Amino acid sequence: MPLPAAFHDIAKRVNNWGRWGPDDEIGTLNLITDEVVREAAACVRTGHRVPLALPLRQNGVQTGAIAGRIDPLHLMTQINQELFGPGTVACSDDAVTMGLQAGTHWDALAHVSHSGLLYNGRPAGTVTAHGGAAFAGVDKVGHLVSRGVLLDVARALGTDRLDGGHAVTPEDLEAAEELAGTRVRAGDVVLVRTGQIRLCLDGDRQAYAYPSPGLSIRTPEWFHARDVAAVASDTLTFEIFPPEVPGLWLPVHALHLVEMGMPQGQNWNLEKLSTACGETGRPTFLLSATPEPFTGGTGSPVAPVAVL
Repeated sequence: MPLPAAFHDIAKRVNNWGRWGPDDEIGTLNLITDEVVREAAACVRTGHRVPLALPLRQNGVQTGAIAGRIDPLHLMTQINQELFGPGTVACSDDAVTMGLQAGTHWDALAHVSHSGLLYNGRPAGTVTAHGGAAFAGVDKVGHLVSRGVLLDVARALGTDRLDGGHAVTPEDLEAAEELAGTRVRAGDVVLVRTGQIRLCLDGDRQAYAYPSPGLSIRTPEWFHARDVAAVASDTLTFEIFPPEVPGLWLPVHALHLVEMGMPQGQNWNLEKLSTACGETGRPTFLLSATPEPFTGGTGSPVAPVAVL
């Protein structure tokens, strides 16, 4: 179904085109200034590091529903090969074929278009079969380090995991913010925990994928008002799936990536972080989450680390 008038109304309210100049390719990541990073470093109290990525493996989170988004196929290309003759140092090498958005990843701004346009009004046709994303590809992100904030929506609503039909609303985000005892501010990277990834960790990939809780179409305006730099979640689809408006597929993707220029991440494992933040009573941390710089990529794997 065509994008409805209500979608376009929200798009106008959150649009950031031209905010950082007509040639800008990183959108809201411009909000991560040196001052933001200095303040993020001050969040480190113990040096405890919490990994947030799923293992990259052939039996990963993908179910085959999206063409080409395959879990890693790992091939050994040489095993203990003595390259310089018998008795010399031996080497083992390997290679991987995978979808760049197969596991824990960031979506680049070029990942989604609507009405024929990408972020900052660039034509969707700048993504090509031969070169990938000529504009706003994942290689343009550079280093991504900022203050991370865990909004533990599941815990705020008194459950381990939101049910599959739950659309996370601005009110839910504010309840999680109140539980955290902090306020999201400009340049933050917000991690939204629904608990959905517990199904994946238990081995049920189908239940993890569908139905899934996720961000409501009402939430982009909340992130826009707070000047959030990026958002990631612990679900496969990021937004609620199936969609809250029947037939309106991936509207949150379009609002974040195209209109706001705000990267979003999926399949982040926030379970250990939830425990750690609950034990310390501190939901903020230094977050290191730089994607692999695949030239022209519309997404990229990432191995984020929260430093408490």
